[in-house]
Amino acid sequence: MTTTVPTTLNPSIVGQAEKHHTALLARVLSGTTLDEKRWITLNQALVSGQTVERAAHVAHVARLTRWAPADVDDALTALVESGLAQESPAGQVEVTDAGRAVVARVRAESGEIIGRVYGSVPAEDLAVAARVLTAVTARMAEELAHA
Repeated sequence: MTTTVPTTLNPSIVGQAEKHHTALLARVLSGTTLDEKRWITLNQALVSGQTVERAAHVAHVARLTRWAPADVDDALTALVESGLAQESPAGQVEVTDAGRAVVARVRAESGEIIGRVYGSVPAEDLAVAARVLTAVTARMAEELAHA
């Protein structure tokens, strides 16, 4: 099978890449209690490197993903109920040791695959793609803010 290289970046290409990333994530998450929303909510809590205020964390993840804050809040509630995160009476959320272990496993498994895939592309091309996709995403965010 041969692959034809497109002449320019377009929404179809971006969408296909996103769908493939999502499918890979779903495969890696199978066998856990996590779906995409829970994974991103948990991972972002861990990325913060500290305890996070619940409302601020929900707002942050909703901004990153363009999901409804209520959906992110539901995901966070599920994480607390499953013991992957915990919440203090003051509304501070942190990832538990069990949550850290799940994140480590998912990152390791997905990182192995992503490493092979991205490693097959020259670093200079990845740098250009990163700049282009960052610029496109910023412009889309501006457009969505005006809607």
